[in-house]
Amino acid sequence: MAKAKNENRIDIYIGDSLFTCFLYPDSLEKPVLFPIYDADHVLVTRGFPLNPRPGEPTDHPHHIGLWFTYENVNGLDFWNNSYAIPAEKKHLYGWIKTDSILEITNGMSGTLRYHANWVNQQNQVLLEETTRYVFGGSSGERMVDRITDLKAVTDIIFTDAKDGLLGLRISRELQIPASKDQVFTDNKGNITVVKKDTVSNGNYLTSEGKQGDSAWSTRAKWCKLYGKIGNDSVSITIFDHSRNPDYPTFWHARGYGLFAANPLGEKIFTNGKSSLNLKLNKGDSIRFRYRVLIQNGVTTPSADFLNQVAQGFNLLTWP
Repeated sequence: MAKAKNENRIDIYIGDSLFTCFLYPDSLEKPVLFPIYDADHVLVTRGFPLNPRPGEPTDHPHHIGLWFTYENVNGLDFWNNSYAIPAEKKHLYGWIKTDSILEITNGMSGTLRYHANWVNQQNQVLLEETTRYVFGGSSGERMVDRITDLKAVTDIIFTDAKDGLLGLRISRELQIPASKDQVFTDNKGNITVVKKDTVSNGNYLTSEGKQGDSAWSTRAKWCKLYGKIGNDSVSITIFDHSRNPDYPTFWHARGYGLFAANPLGEKIFTNGKSSLNLKLNKGDSIRFRYRVLIQNGVTTPSADFLNQVAQGFNLLTWP
């Protein structure tokens, strides 16, 4: 399932077909899975900025494949860091640097486990990360489970923020059609314009029945993004785990192509009615568990089917 290519890339195969690549070069501000294909070898992630494709949007250069970061860790922004941040602002951002691959296994399911450090510009470590990926697939289906342990090297506060935690930037076809430009401003005043796009045909559906843009900021056990790519109906469903913090998660699911689960943004998503501000004392650890299920075929999976998948996922434990 997993094949080492060089010191900063590992290719993940399902049978003889490439599923995704684990990328962790120093040129990236965080490790990512990129690109990601469905079972018919159709790309479900945006190519920009690493491998741009004609006609696709070029906003938010920090959105690459599938990633796990957060906007406010002891005041540092790990989420929005990218090559586009000017040098005079870089001290406001954090990096996630992978320093070792701990395990690679092959078989009916493949496993990749790695260690990384969440650091500031001076390379001082705030958090140690140990992540286990479990990859699997069959005809018409691809699946990845991500289990991430974060250990505090110093006292940590995850101040409630919009941008987190597990993020995926999807291909243009799966965006929700937009008839006008959208403007987004982050907490440091950086402005991003997302151009209108009526070519897309995607939609969101949550376990609680929220659809389209109404899924944003709501809680749900799972959220499904679905649409047509070519002749196939393609869906990507992200599942929260019942043992995750602040379950069920809030969904930072944007029509322009950002698909994220963020359990740590409670103050933002409730308009200040409640807050979390998760704290870890030095030496404390916390675990986050997510599943991403990619399916393609004539139809997309029903809510009943996805509820069954969620129930099975919640029964899983890992060492």
